[in-house]
Amino acid sequence: MEGYDLIGDVHGCGATLASLLEKLGYHQRNGVYRHPRRKVIFLGDLIDRGPRIRLAVTIARRMVEQGEAYIVMGNHEYNALAYTHPGPAGSHKRWLREHTPRHNRIIQDTLEQYRDYTNEWEDTLAWFKTIPLCLEIDGIRVVHACWDGALIEELKQRHPDYCMDTQFLIESTDPSTQAFRILDRLTRGPHVSLPQGIAIHSGDGFTRQSFRAHFWAQAPQQWGDVVFQPDNLPGDLETRALTHEERQKLSYYGPEQPPLFIGHYWCEGIPALPTHNIACLDYSAVKYGRLVAYRWSGETVLNADHFVWIKVPKEERALPKPWEIDFD
Repeated sequence: MEGYDLIGDVHGCGATLASLLEKLGYHQRNGVYRHPRRKVIFLGDLIDRGPRIRLAVTIARRMVEQGEAYIVMGNHEYNALAYTHPGPAGSHKRWLREHTPRHNRIIQDTLEQYRDYTNEWEDTLAWFKTIPLCLEIDGIRVVHACWDGALIEELKQRHPDYCMDTQFLIESTDPSTQAFRILDRLTRGPHVSLPQGIAIHSGDGFTRQSFRAHFWAQAPQQWGDVVFQPDNLPGDLETRALTHEERQKLSYYGPEQPPLFIGHYWCEGIPALPTHNIACLDYSAVKYGRLVAYRWSGETVLNADHFVWIKVPKEERALPKPWEIDFD
């Protein structure tokens, strides 16, 4: 083993994923992408939004099941599990994740692409449930959105394999529970609420009443010190002072800790490192950005030269023969 190739949020860009794997030196044998000396780690969010969701899931799942890859849970896989799971007996909720217009819109592309493959969709959901929320492997850490050491220790005490069970899934939709706090922080990351009456009209078409915050500022003083998303904060909110309560709710990952790989934050432009020990690999592939990998080969100080990416075309064209996957 030379190391790991960590791949950011695919979001249904299955053809681009195949192209990136080829660029990284992986080749199909018996329907599975393999490399003689390396393995992949997927950072979650295989599904939703993109044109080839089934292909993306099939490529990743086959690699994981054949020992050629690992994967961590993304918030979109979690959302699918909660969206399709009935509410608990005696609850007022029909589903763990309510079928609101916003939630329906997020998962719409996935449901449409699996519409004629009901058994495959049910089997895919069962596989999602086996995906761990985080990984510690060979000196690196991997989580979809945020590594919060205290919460991960709580998860480890409850589930040493870092995986959910049905009870954890049900609890995780109740904001008062430990399961919610763990799931929300690890797959969605820290958020800071916007003032009443102020919203961000995001580039992905959604309106948000909070902004995504990062977790590597040692002593942040104002909102601009922690904001981590492409959308600008309205007005002069970047200079707004963080309150004590807001700072208390943030996580912190220090420079002395092992290399950490995250996705989730839909960065833009040329991939860059926010710190020497953290790499974000979500570069908005589904918004015609880049599908990004980091080639890790044992280094403790990360290097931006180790990013590899493919720009996603406006249309994911039909795959050439070498990339075709047999679904049967």
